[in-house]
Amino acid sequence: MTSSSDRFAGRRVRCGVVGVGRMGRHHARVYATLPGCELVGVVDADKARREEMADKFDTRGFETVQDLLAAGVDAVSVAVPTTFHKAAAAPLLEAGVACLIEKPLAGDVDTARSIKELAERTGTILMVGHIERFNPVMRAMQKANANGQPIVPRFMQVVRVSPMTFRSVDVGVVMDMMIHDIDVVLMMMGGKEPDFIRAAGVAVVTEHEDLCNAWLEFNTPAGRCVADITSSRLALKTERVTRITGENAYIKIDYAAKKGQVIRRTANEIQMREVREQIRLGTDLTNLKWGELVNIEDLEVDDAEPIVAEIEAFLQAVRTGDRPPIDAEAGFANVRTAQRIVDAIKQTI
Repeated sequence: MTSSSDRFAGRRVRCGVVGVGRMGRHHARVYATLPGCELVGVVDADKARREEMADKFDTRGFETVQDLLAAGVDAVSVAVPTTFHKAAAAPLLEAGVACLIEKPLAGDVDTARSIKELAERTGTILMVGHIERFNPVMRAMQKANANGQPIVPRFMQVVRVSPMTFRSVDVGVVMDMMIHDIDVVLMMMGGKEPDFIRAAGVAVVTEHEDLCNAWLEFNTPAGRCVADITSSRLALKTERVTRITGENAYIKIDYAAKKGQVIRRTANEIQMREVREQIRLGTDLTNLKWGELVNIEDLEVDDAEPIVAEIEAFLQAVRTGDRPPIDAEAGFANVRTAQRIVDAIKQTI
């Protein structure tokens, strides 16, 4: 089916949300306000919470997924805790209802594979909510990459740290926080999983790793690339920064500040040639300021809300039948890589 077709012939897509806690309530808000959507209902085990959200968004509150199915839905966001993803999504996928499952796809490889295979067997649209891909600065980076020479990554350095929130203590920091960056790194590598992983992690507050450093190596037809990823939920401040060094450019992305910069090789080739020549001649360059030497390009970042962009991409796939941006295979690869990192931590103990 081509992207120009609409399986719903212009009618509103009937949507629902399973789990209206911290993230699910935002999904409900978007479905309730987005043109072309109708929020049929929300599901939550907490009666007071589902009734509150139903009243707030002028919809119905249901106790079970089966009740939501009976009301008739085309697309549903699954935002329950990770351990309940399969239980919530399975009856929806079996019924042919498209699912947007919050990250990660599942808490372990076997369950993630089971969900992926169910979506494939039923031919049902499944997208995983790795929302960082829809961060305005990430979309700006992809746009800049598309408009210039393609960036061939050689080294990626990622730092994602924050104070403990005590929200996802049922899983370690790899599945809780690092999974965002695993998705971005694998996307940059064209979906390829790492050939080699080394990792170290420490459990301090919870029984799982609360901080982790992972070293991922990729061997690709374009050459070798290394990703150095650090995640911690024990920091005293919040920092979410990615630096990508490639053959043609260097990119810095600051997710929290919604800012990014690009230094392109082609835009600085003349300066670099002159500097190399001066170094060869033994010229004293200690007074040369690097920041003033290179041509730095600021990324053009819009103010679009990530979750709106994410749901719009999901609904586009639902309407057309096209493959969603982060499909079941990508979600599974992220979980499998995360599990390999956790296993590598255990090997160092």
